[in-house]
Amino acid sequence: MQHIHRHRIFACLVSCVSAAPCFAQTAGPAPAELDVVTVVGREGTLVGTATSASEGALSHAELERRPRLRPGDLAEYVPGVAATQHSGSGKANQYFLRGFNLDHGTDFAQSVDGMPVNLRSHGHGQGYADLNFLIPELVDGLVYRKGPYAADVGDFSSAGSVEYRLVDAMPKDFAQLEAGSNGYARVVGAASHAIGKGTLTWGIEAQDYDGPWRDIGEDVRKRNALLRYVAPVGPGQLTLTAMGYDNRWNSPDQIPQRAVDSGLIDRLGSIDTTLGGDSSRHSLSGGWRGDAFGGTFDASAYAIRYRLSLWSNFTYFLDDPVRGDQFRQFDARTVTGFALRQAWQGNTWRVRAGMDGRRDDIGRVGVERTQARAFVAPVRDDRVDERSVDAWMDAQWSLTQALRLQLGGRYDRYTFDVDALQPENGGRTSAGIASFKGELAWRVAEPTELYLDWGQGFHSNDARGTTIRVDPVSGDPANRVTPLVRSRGAELGLRIAREGRWQTTLALWRLDLASELLFVGDAGTTEASRPSERRGVELGAYWFADPRARLELEVAYTQARFGDDDPAGDRIPGAVPWVVSAAWSSDWAQGWHSSARVRYLGAAPLIEDDGVRSASSTMVSLAVGKRWQRWNLELDVLNALDSDDHDIEYFYASRLPGEADEGVEGLHIHAFEPRSYRLRATYSF
Repeated sequence: MQHIHRHRIFACLVSCVSAAPCFAQTAGPAPAELDVVTVVGREGTLVGTATSASEGALSHAELERRPRLRPGDLAEYVPGVAATQHSGSGKANQYFLRGFNLDHGTDFAQSVDGMPVNLRSHGHGQGYADLNFLIPELVDGLVYRKGPYAADVGDFSSAGSVEYRLVDAMPKDFAQLEAGSNGYARVVGAASHAIGKGTLTWGIEAQDYDGPWRDIGEDVRKRNALLRYVAPVGPGQLTLTAMGYDNRWNSPDQIPQRAVDSGLIDRLGSIDTTLGGDSSRHSLSGGWRGDAFGGTFDASAYAIRYRLSLWSNFTYFLDDPVRGDQFRQFDARTVTGFALRQAWQGNTWRVRAGMDGRRDDIGRVGVERTQARAFVAPVRDDRVDERSVDAWMDAQWSLTQALRLQLGGRYDRYTFDVDALQPENGGRTSAGIASFKGELAWRVAEPTELYLDWGQGFHSNDARGTTIRVDPVSGDPANRVTPLVRSRGAELGLRIAREGRWQTTLALWRLDLASELLFVGDAGTTEASRPSERRGVELGAYWFADPRARLELEVAYTQARFGDDDPAGDRIPGAVPWVVSAAWSSDWAQGWHSSARVRYLGAAPLIEDDGVRSASSTMVSLAVGKRWQRWNLELDVLNALDSDDHDIEYFYASRLPGEADEGVEGLHIHAFEPRSYRLRATYSF
């Protein structure tokens, strides 16, 4: 019963979080009546329910089928997303989607049960989204949407958004022990217990990892815990969740390609061996969902306590030839927020409205010069109070048996209050932005649907950039950034599906952004830059008619260009044109199961004139296992072909000892981790 209940809750999530209600088509010329359809993952067709070809959902069972190197790999279940790493295992992943090098999250909104993952005005980069606090085995499923077409999603969602849903009850209690190459060890367990009318679920995780790096041991010490209570209250359901995460690690950071070519270090070596970080995230959240006010009402609130210290060194001895260029970025904040949702539904229409509020009370955020993690000098040490509130509404009508229309809009209001180390860089600003959306869906035939989507979106910029007057390093005058940056997108899509057998999606899209955010290699930060234009095509093909061979293919191509004239060129550094993935999973006789996945990233420009490009990369991972009544034994082979490709590449100037004062411009790389093995034993009880 628990297993059935869990999937019903996830199906409810799909219909509630998705921008679309569920339509059941009826015979006759009258408009179709709205109804609720249970959808669990890709095996359930979204024809008749979705408003775009680029939205979807995955179930817990689908998430379990792939081998994972890091928790951040969960983001790669969103078609077209690549999650890489250029530093230690405790740092947020580097995300790529729709021609964006999203750094650590800008323009890709991620949330967990309504709690935001992206952090505004973060010490390491705007929209920083670290998923290390998630225990993957306790994620029930996810819902994703791409493009700025959904009225209920705002900041950071121009390229896409994903909502991870935690389990309400474990289908089976379990204890798991995992061990692997390079000192990898992990213990995880979870169980559910009936408490009164409700269910209490707990989960714990402990992971240690040394890594394969030559000159530095990662020495990862990660600890996670979750406690969740779900119970019926009145005409609805109450959910209370507590989560805790602590981690510390050493960082094998990106390195100069010339240092590898000269033999100074190998591709798994390090220039500065004292880099690393420590981070923590503790949260309390709660919500109630049920019948109220003549429809369905959903209220939730959260409080998050977050800390990060991160030591990096990208340019080595370029700025300080004696002590080096190492710096510490730090962030200490409390995030609080709420969300209110109300939906009313008739036979051929549905109206939703909502309001969200959020406050980032950032006690300290900044950067300081360090040497071997010892303080040298301050650069920025600021206090930021950033607040936002929004209101949104959308309405959907079944115009005919085959035609559905949805219109929506939202308004966001932000205030930025900065108390800066340099008083001239402090101040208070505010900004608001209205966004409008429209979607049209036409069911051409029973298995086929066409979509036309248009929408406006935005991302917020770092609060410190909205008040800055003087560059804190050079002392030169500095330009302020636009607080809220507009995006506009459009999409033409196709979905063809046979429930329980196969599904195919095709999307042609365009996205324009008023101001790009670019990575600055010698500072380790992002800065506002030029307007951009992106257009692309995405194909998804999934076949699951036979459990002995489930196949999927996802192909995304993007052309990304700056939208203004500049002698430097019009290419966007880090904009990956091709993201391709293919996967196969199967369930064999006598409990055997296996899976394989290949991910390809195409070569990308690293400078505006396209004179320097990154190399393409290909990663293959395999898994095989056997289930008994209570035991499950699995072996993952990560980077199975032992590829020496790179997770990421940058082009900028750095200086090694003995080089000219102005340094050397060149490639800086972070290699794939070599082939590794992880053996996992799970006992269910």
